[in-house]
Amino acid sequence: MAALWRSYQRLLSIHPWKVQIITAGSLVGVGDVISQQLVERRGLHGHSLERTMKMMGIGFCFVGPVVGGWYKVLDGLVPGSTKSVAIKKMLLDQDYTDALITNYYIWPAVQIANFYFIPLHHRLAVVQVVAIIWNSYLSWKANQA
Repeated sequence: MAALWRSYQRLLSIHPWKVQIITAGSLVGVGDVISQQLVERRGLHGHSLERTMKMMGIGFCFVGPVVGGWYKVLDGLVPGSTKSVAIKKMLLDQDYTDALITNYYIWPAVQIANFYFIPLHHRLAVVQVVAIIWNSYLSWKANQA
């Protein structure tokens, strides 16, 4: 596991943008697989590969570039990594009116820790790891009959 982490770190330092986008897409896909297999209990024969691919596409084309870019903008708007700066960044990051109430259960604490403890080039990966649960929920919610 340590060797895998070191390889990820090396690739991230060489190709930060590409690796962040691939990480985001992959982890959004993992969230959908978890949703289909553990939450919805579809089984392998009932698994919708098309749905997983669509979710991964959202991760590759939206989450990775847009959210990753937003973190860069946010770091420029509010530079630093003190506790008060982390809180300011978290407040600026909470700009989703339709899902705001639901996401308050998880994202403010995650983002405060992310902006306070985590270097910029790792923030997207941290969010995407936590977002596996969030993406599982969103995938399940979006695909209710």
